[in-house]
Amino acid sequence: QVQLVESGGGLVQPGGSLRLSCAASGRIFSFDTMGWYRQAPGKQRELVASIRSGGATNYVDSVRYRFTISRDNGKNTFSLQMNNLKTEDTAVYYCNVHRWSTDYWGQGTQVTVSS
Repeated sequence: QVQLVESGGGLVQPGGSLRLSCAASGRIFSFDTMGWYRQAPGKQRELVASIRSGGATNYVDSVRYRFTISRDNGKNTFSLQMNNLKTEDTAVYYCNVHRWSTDYWGQGTQVTVSS
């Protein structure tokens, strides 16, 4: 079992930055895939970024070159650095660990980008 807790959300102006962190209570293994998803009001949850074993990353086109996902297996944490935030990035962000056929989710953290 893995329990995930996000932190770092909040209100930021367009062009600003935020760093989201996800702390796991259970052990994170190197073969786990970590990801960040988001869900805006009235929209489906979408994958924003993921990082696989070995460090291979994947980003949705809308955040590529603005967001960076990273992981620290030793500290059981992974993060999402978000730069040059836009109003359309406003959503609840969820961290996720995918292990074999099981998904673990955090409770979500609100990110609001507004002037």
